[in-house]
Amino acid sequence: MTPSDTRVPARRPSWTPALLLETANVASGVGNAVVMLTIPWLVLDVTGSSSAAGAVAAAAAVPVLVAAPATGWLIDRVGHRRVSVWSDVASAASVAAFPLVAAAVDIGLAAIFALTVVGATFDPAGQSARRAFLPEVARASGIPLERLNGIHEGCFAAGWTLGPVLGAALIAGVGPIASFWVPAALFLVAMLTVAAIRVGGTPTGDADGRTSDDAGSGAASVDDDRGWRAVVAGIGDLRRDRSLRIVTLAVIALAGLYLPLEAVVLPTHFEAMDRPGGLGVVLAALSAGVVVGSFSFGWLRNRLRRATIARIALGGVACSLWPLALLPPVAVLVVAGVVLGLSWGPFSPLMNSLVQDRVPTHRQGRVYGVQLALFGAAPPAAMLVVGAAVDHLGVRTTGLVLAAATTVVVVTILRSNGLDDLDRPEYRRSR
Repeated sequence: MTPSDTRVPARRPSWTPALLLETANVASGVGNAVVMLTIPWLVLDVTGSSSAAGAVAAAAAVPVLVAAPATGWLIDRVGHRRVSVWSDVASAASVAAFPLVAAAVDIGLAAIFALTVVGATFDPAGQSARRAFLPEVARASGIPLERLNGIHEGCFAAGWTLGPVLGAALIAGVGPIASFWVPAALFLVAMLTVAAIRVGGTPTGDADGRTSDDAGSGAASVDDDRGWRAVVAGIGDLRRDRSLRIVTLAVIALAGLYLPLEAVVLPTHFEAMDRPGGLGVVLAALSAGVVVGSFSFGWLRNRLRRATIARIALGGVACSLWPLALLPPVAVLVVAGVVLGLSWGPFSPLMNSLVQDRVPTHRQGRVYGVQLALFGAAPPAAMLVVGAAVDHLGVRTTGLVLAAATTVVVVTILRSNGLDDLDRPEYRRSR
């Protein structure tokens, strides 16, 4: 018998790891969306103040700024699997605390505020950790990584689309307090499915913060950066790679311009006409477009260069915002919403692919963390400005200003040379 006869046969690819990861992804997305709808409703139910509901929503964005970069370092240090599991446990506990506190005392604004801030602290960790898991799951499942990136972001977008529908049904059926038990259960589902993932027959990313890529590529250990040094290191990785930096800043800028139009301008317009159903149809069309756009990324990558996809997406966002800003009839708004969603959908999987190609595996967590912190900060800050602009300039004028600013940003990016390098990764796993 030769030595080769005694080798263990190669493990065949199985879709099981991908199914488990995406089950966790959808469960987490739905759970977070239910919570995001239920908390403002609960604040209004308790206080009757829309300004209080807005203040609580804004406060939820603050922990993301601090927690996201810190959890990025934690992912690189102790492993994405552990961080994902424990963040979902913490999220489940923080959500279940709402009905538990309400059963013990009369829950007030201070308690809601505190529980919201605590819960928001754990959200970035799970999302970033699941993204860091993608390369290993793609290999184990036999799925091209860029295709899995699109599937992953599409599943998350689908969860955020289904969540408000489920949340509204729960509030109507059992009330806002009891509704929190469902997202708590969904976070536990996410925890269990990630815990069940096996790659090569063993859990991964647990031993010392290194993944299987680190061992194969010669990365001997995780960097010793801690705390804000890890944040600086993550920013440094973004700063050194021009294309990754340009795409990241572009998405942050566009999110800060388009999300306020979705969350402030359109609701104000439809509320003035007393047509909530029209708003629901437009937002559903936009969400459906995001889901399809995300899922289509893998299909597009088989046919187009990354730079081409980025240019088409940027142009689609700029063009679709103008009809939305002009506030035409609902049918036109629906079409524009679909185009905007289809254009926006590929951005997240595109950024995932760039990080995976250009940042060493043992530093990807901190980059995801910095990106998530920036994305969590820009839209809420912009919404405060846009809300004031609507009061002073009016709905249509504010919408047109947002559309014009988006066009300026898109044209500036398209005229830069950064997009030309999207298909020339600077980091290879063979290093």
